[in-house]
Amino acid sequence: MLSQVVAASGELPFEVEPYTLAIMHADGDWQAVEGVLAKDMATVGEYLQTWNFKLSTIKTVSAAFHLNNKEAKRELKVKYNNESLPLCSEPKYLGIRLDRSLTYRRHLESLHKKVTSRVALLRRLAGSGWDAGATTLRIATLALVHSTAK
Repeated sequence: MLSQVVAASGELPFEVEPYTLAIMHADGDWQAVEGVLAKDMATVGEYLQTWNFKLSTIKTVSAAFHLNNKEAKRELKVKYNNESLPLCSEPKYLGIRLDRSLTYRRHLESLHKKVTSRVALLRRLAGSGWDAGATTLRIATLALVHSTAK
């Protein structure tokens, strides 16, 4: 379950960072999982109401991670304030795209695409007549490739 919390009033005299929250539960029974998540969402709702925060229902999704291919299309039935939360098959959490079986395949494909394009740029820089020295290429590599691959 991924959610982003924002200030209910929209304007505060001080800056509040949005929070990213993951609620997880493991069980072999889907109804048990949905029951626990419903209780957890009620607890989150109470907390948010106490501190005058509001849950961004546009950015809040539910996701199930498992290896059971028979249940691949199953949707969790999770609600917040009597509103069903949409299922996201590949949610992004802290910059990492997660898939149902946690193989990170889509995330790695995206990362590969970014790094490949930046390495191609460095190859052009190294092979050009610009006389880019080893120090310049090292700094460019750290700035372009290493920062992306982290």
